Formats: sequence, C-alpha cells, structure tokens
Amino acid sequence: MRISLISGAALMLAASAALADEGHGRAADQDGAVLSAAAADGTRAAFDILAAHAHRKGNLVTFHMTTNGEAGAEVPEATGAVGGAGVLSYVWPTSLDPSAVGFEGGTGILALAATSHPDFDDTPLYDENQDGDPANDGVVWHSHWVVLTPTEACGPGALAVRDIPEGETPQLPATWPGFPIFLDSPGFSPVFDGPEIAVTAAFGREVALEGAAYDGVTAALRVNADIHAPLLCVTDVFDVASGDLSLPGKL
Repeated sequence: MRISLISGAALMLAASAALADEGHGRAADQDGAVLSAAAADGTRAAFDILAAHAHRKGNLVTFHMTTNGEAGAEVPEATGAVGGAGVLSYVWPTSLDPSAVGFEGGTGILALAATSHPDFDDTPLYDENQDGDPANDGVVWHSHWVVLTPTEACGPGALAVRDIPEGETPQLPATWPGFPIFLDSPGFSPVFDGPEIAVTAAFGREVALEGAAYDGVTAALRVNADIHAPLLCVTDVFDVASGDLSLPGKL
C-alpha cells in the first residue's frame, strides 16, 4: 500500500482551505449558481439540490450546495463488511483535468466529493471523530477528489471511480489513501449549516482555475461485493443541479 506522508506545508494549506471565505452565504443566493427546482418525485430532501455554486479566492475554491432539507443529516446504514458497503455523497464534477490535483492527466472527470460510509475508512491520515484512532471514522462526512469514468460493468451508462489495474502505476496525489482506484483524501473538511454544505479546496498556484466549469450532484455509490474491479460504482443518482450534467457553472 502506497501512502505518502504529507509535508507540514501541505497540512497548513489544508487548514487554511478549511477556514477560507467563511460566511459567503447560501449557494442558492449567488450570482451564477446552477439552480434546480425542488423535486416532485420523492427525492430525499437532504439530497434534493436547489443550487450548486463554486467561487475562488486565489488558489482556494469553495464548492457549496443548497439542498431542500438538512444537508448531511442522512448517512448510510452499516452492513458490517467492506464488500457491498454503501456510500452517500455530495459531488461537484468539474472540467478540470485530473492532473490539476495530482492524478494522471486525461483519465476522466475530476470531481470533488463529500462522502459518508460507516463500513470502511479511506482517510488514514486523519482522525475525523477525534477519538485517537484514524481508522474508524468513515461515517463522519469527509472529502475526496475522485476521477469518474463511464463503466458499463456498473450498469448501462453508469459511472465509477476509475480503477487502477494490478501492475499499473499511474500518477497519484501525495494523499492517495492506497485504494486501487483514482481516489484522493486531501483532508478538506465539509462544513454543514442546515440546508448548506460547503467544502473549500486548495490548488497549486500553477493551476489555471479561471473559467473552470462545474455542476452539482447527489448520489449513492457501492463497493463491489467481491471488492474487485470495478471497485466503486455509482449506483443511484438522486439529483443533478443542471439536470443533464452539462457543467454550466463557471468559476
């Protein structure tokens, strides 16, 4: 398992990102937000998107979302096993190349995700529940960069987090947690406030952020019961802010 140590500078960057631009307001109230009507089909309120928005301050980008209920109020039920484990997520797909955060370039859709999953922990560098054990807190909402790709093995037209086939060594971020998928655990803390969720992400100063496109999605994922490729499939899309994943939002 390849888990790189974070430098002190990276830790400081993550801390500053978590605190950046507090009090910006609801996503639904921002100019240029991707707006979505309240669902009339029984979509769970905590995952019914009313608006998605992203804004930048230097090399920090705050992704936030307004929902029709209390964001983050629901977490998956524990199954007691990693195989078949469920994941709930708030996701911001972007037009940025995966190389913007340290993945191999040209490998899929780079998305920021806030996730909860009680059956496994994929943030080995962080102790989200602050109990002294960094390996037991997957249920606490936390952030990931993921690279998504169309994966027919997950179902017609379905997406999955890109797998890393055995023997391949693609470029990966320093905070890759060791799972054989394009998943990063950067330590950016999701912030919840009633119907709002916000995550502030830090980028290298060389990354061109101006005009980057984004969207908002709420979804469920599931670990393959055999813990084999494809490892992590998107199994249910609750809502898409644009309605068609066209990434109409612009930084």
